[in-house]
Amino acid sequence: MSDTTSPRLPTAFRRLAWSNLAAQSAEQIALAAAALAAVLVLGAGEAGSGLLQTALTLPFLLVSIPAGLLADRLSRRGLMASAEALRTVALLMILALIGLGALTMTRLALLGFVAVCGTVVYSVAAPALVPALVGPTSLVAANARIELARTVALAGGPALGGALVGVLGAAPAFGVGALLSAVAVLLLAGLDEPARPPRPPRHPLHDLREGAAFVFGHALLRPVFVTQVVFNTSSFVILAVFVPYAVNRLQLSATAIGATLGMQGAGMVMGALLAPRLMRMMPFGVVVALGPLSGLFAAILLATTAAAPIPALAAAGFFFLGVGPILWVISTTTLRQAVTPAALLGRASALNIMSYGARPLGAAIGATVGGAFGADACLLLAVAGFAAQALIILLSPAVALSRQPEMCEAKT
Repeated sequence: MSDTTSPRLPTAFRRLAWSNLAAQSAEQIALAAAALAAVLVLGAGEAGSGLLQTALTLPFLLVSIPAGLLADRLSRRGLMASAEALRTVALLMILALIGLGALTMTRLALLGFVAVCGTVVYSVAAPALVPALVGPTSLVAANARIELARTVALAGGPALGGALVGVLGAAPAFGVGALLSAVAVLLLAGLDEPARPPRPPRHPLHDLREGAAFVFGHALLRPVFVTQVVFNTSSFVILAVFVPYAVNRLQLSATAIGATLGMQGAGMVMGALLAPRLMRMMPFGVVVALGPLSGLFAAILLATTAAAPIPALAAAGFFFLGVGPILWVISTTTLRQAVTPAALLGRASALNIMSYGARPLGAAIGATVGGAFGADACLLLAVAGFAAQALIILLSPAVALSRQPEMCEAKT
């Protein structure tokens, strides 16, 4: 079992954690506002909602690899600050279009795509920066702190976004998101990033092949990647249709929808708080397995609402869709940081984030299946997907690990 005790985390890391909180809050508020504005302001149905989710998740597929290549060569702090500045500009443009009465689904999707490009770059660079700011024995505590910030945002962001849209309209939600992104930029400006040895110039394709060969050739990292692809596909089959499903089937208001989605963040908060203790008490591999199993249970609860449209079941489903997977994120991030050489961390992180590129696939599947057969079919399809990802990880050597692997080399 892992030794997760650690001294007080350094000031540079704490600035990163606060910046991460601001950035993740901006993202969640803006995503909730976009989904609700599409349905309540622009009149989108299942198909339109699913296509918007496709646009908002496509950057994970298209931008992750270029971001990883840059993160292994340039200042990771600088990349993250630039990413947040990009998101700030995109959200301000949406705000301006709302004020002018010129917002359309196409414009919302395009500017949302740009904003999420900033999210992807930030998400690739941050895990690669963490090992340079803390020691090996502090990795679990640091990753738990990073994920706690994200979970607080997931818990409060959708609820706040839903409340802002429901009470004041869409514009204030996008304005708050832009303000929080700007705060994240300011916090990063004061972060002291340790210098890294310069790398000789090489063709980007060489760097890409090197990173892919390491991840896909690693017995522990390969099944983690495949599990994440299936998990993200299945979860976005649900998310693509949940807002119109909640409005039409569960009869929920905008505020109630935001609160229901926020239960995922509440579960993640609990998981992040429990993670260091659980990873001291339980074998490392057992913690890895909890996330996929919890996701399967969550999908079953959500599918049950098709027969019994009880809002509490949906809320419980989103809660379990948070509490287990956050243990997965913390444990597998620690695993990746431990077994990956320092010079490959950006690319390994990028490939991990690229697994989120399965989200537009899931959203597109949700839009297609939901438009043709209704949301009930999407919920049943998601159960099958979550069963598959649980089976993949249970058959992998990762679940047999008794403790956190030793660091393969010093992370400079």
